[in-house]
Amino acid sequence: MKFIETPEELSQVYGTPAAAATRKVARQMTPDYRTWIERARFCVVSTVGPEGADGSPRGDDGPVVRELDPGTLALPDWHGNNRVDTLRNIVRDPRMALMFMVPGSNNVVRVNGRGRVTTDADLCASFARGGKQPRSVVVMQIDEIYFQCARAVMRAGLWAGRDESEGLPSPGQILAGMTEGKVGGERYDREWPERAAKTLW
Repeated sequence: MKFIETPEELSQVYGTPAAAATRKVARQMTPDYRTWIERARFCVVSTVGPEGADGSPRGDDGPVVRELDPGTLALPDWHGNNRVDTLRNIVRDPRMALMFMVPGSNNVVRVNGRGRVTTDADLCASFARGGKQPRSVVVMQIDEIYFQCARAVMRAGLWAGRDESEGLPSPGQILAGMTEGKVGGERYDREWPERAAKTLW
């Protein structure tokens, strides 16, 4: 199997991007991109570190990020599994990307930039809700913002309303299978919904 090894070879296969693909890029928040990102309750955070790349979902019941100024976004780190893969990567390599999705829209908005992790008391407290606040916040300096071609979401029929989850192995089953039944199992799955509801924030 022959692999493409250089940018020049890629250009030979794909040619030159159309004007819309390059003119859509902004270097900071614009009114339209602001509207889009403020509506997004979900994004995927991509980072890279010595061990490799990481993609992690982030979600909220309102905007998933906050604009601090037109060139800066803040992403609170709410309760999770304490692996801190994303945060560990950012403190060693600030490069990061956010991919925002809004249910019903086939478009995706991407933000690339550089992040830093802070435990600034005032900033963390500004996200407080129900007596809880994030332990840290990622502050991201924006390098570029642009919308992604809608074809991938259209091909996947992501918002078609179909439930395709039947027959998928549960987290408890996955854990049990990987640990010869020592971790996970039916009890893990049974207790998870209540545990998650108590620790969303």
